[in-house]
Amino acid sequence: MLFDPYPEYRPRDFIFKIAETPVELDGYWRLRRQVFCEEQHVFHDGNDRDAIDDHAIPIICATLVAGMVDEVVGVVRIDERQPRLWYGSRLCVDAAFRRLTQLSPGVSVRNHQPVYKGFGALGAGLIYKAVSTANAIGCETFLADVQEQNEKFFQRLHWRKLGERTLHGLRHIHMTAELSHYPPAEMVA
Repeated sequence: MLFDPYPEYRPRDFIFKIAETPVELDGYWRLRRQVFCEEQHVFHDGNDRDAIDDHAIPIICATLVAGMVDEVVGVVRIDERQPRLWYGSRLCVDAAFRRLTQLSPGVSVRNHQPVYKGFGALGAGLIYKAVSTANAIGCETFLADVQEQNEKFFQRLHWRKLGERTLHGLRHIHMTAELSHYPPAEMVA
């Protein structure tokens, strides 16, 4: 009926890009703090920043409204630790968008990447953007230390397990991306 409650609106149009503007960077830092400090309690002092942030490339997933960036809803950072050896870290998606499986048709065209359906579409898109961006810059090996509950998710995205380690008191799976599944990104921010 006319007076039935409307379901909460969730945008379906997103862009994956390198964070550049003050608004994008504020959203990047806000979401990292929200997920890693407030939600997961990985960092207890309210700050997850470290020395890697001094040279890392911040990548975001943002909602688009009328074609403009609105809200940062996913983030990851990439950094080169040795020549041609890249790492991805601090991957997170806002809790309200983690189960999102439907994206607008323009997402894959705009982002030059496949649309992942059925398992964390935004997380998968961030991973694709991170690895393909590093690949465009000259990556030969891309590594990440993944929280153990996400190991199967990464395996479905063509990552291989290299070992295990404990970071910040949590068990992580040390993994590498199969670069043939991540062609170099067009270097558009």
